[in-house]
Amino acid sequence: MIEIDGSEGEGGGQIVRNACALALVTGQSFRIRNVRGKRSKPGLMRQHLTAVEAAAAIGAAECTGLAVGSSEISFAPGKVTPGEYHFAVGTAGSTGLVLQTVLIPLLLAGGPSRLVIEGGTHAMQAPPFEFLDQVFLPVINRMGPQVQARLARHGFYPRGGGRIEVDITPAPLQPVDCLDRGALQSVRARALVAGLDQEIGQRELKTAGSKLAWAQELLVLDAIPAEYGPGNALLLEATFEHGCEIVSGFGRVGLSAEHLAKDAAGRMAGLLKSAAFAGPYLADQLLLPFALAGGGTFSTVKPSQHSLTAADIIARFTGRRWRFAQQADGCFHARLS
Repeated sequence: MIEIDGSEGEGGGQIVRNACALALVTGQSFRIRNVRGKRSKPGLMRQHLTAVEAAAAIGAAECTGLAVGSSEISFAPGKVTPGEYHFAVGTAGSTGLVLQTVLIPLLLAGGPSRLVIEGGTHAMQAPPFEFLDQVFLPVINRMGPQVQARLARHGFYPRGGGRIEVDITPAPLQPVDCLDRGALQSVRARALVAGLDQEIGQRELKTAGSKLAWAQELLVLDAIPAEYGPGNALLLEATFEHGCEIVSGFGRVGLSAEHLAKDAAGRMAGLLKSAAFAGPYLADQLLLPFALAGGGTFSTVKPSQHSLTAADIIARFTGRRWRFAQQADGCFHARLS
């Protein structure tokens, strides 16, 4: 039984998700105390509970402490069974984060799987669907397995109600190197607006376009059917020869369109100045599949506390440790030691 203090490191839900995935892959049980101990509302929230329940469903796991607000859980994995699964968060909790919990175990399972996950597709503190589809999954597909994802219905905070569908064809994970992202090929800004005044998206695009000096034809307003709202998201996309990055911002009450856009544009400007293949959020997500592939390397920005915490959990289950070595160009190369 691996004992984990959920208040260590960044102290959030990522510890729970990674521990579930690693338990299913390695067959090791774990107990987490102080679940999400560094959050303003500690304990399991609905999306974390759904993620653990999903992991238990695909892996016939025995669990304790599965309740909203629980500060301690245990997880004893069984055998992962591929197949068709349907998981519903029931709130605007992230569908993408639930997917991350079960994806890697199903990539290594003995047959194909199909997932339907309902909840938030564009919500704060989680990657939007486009990030998973255009940034993360293409790297996974380079490693051997094949994953196709579809956005069937948008789901914004606070309503949720979105739906993603994912088809998984498993294969052994092969090491790949992602050091050079190649030349910049295209950029685009998209403002998604559902059930709100479209002027909000227009203001976001104007502000982001001005800060990044992007031409008007690169600024796209996407009017989402009102029944999927109310909701708003700004997606800034940069496509390179060997990869893609997306920076996102999500509208909420009390946050002006201009402030949201300035923040997102500032983060995109930083990524464009860097030569790193992976921004901070993609780096978080690559650590686990690369570790289970047993090799490979990628370049990234300065490791976040999220990444360092994920690396620590991976080492607890696998004994494989990540090292981040800064290069002359300011990037960090992430390699297993």
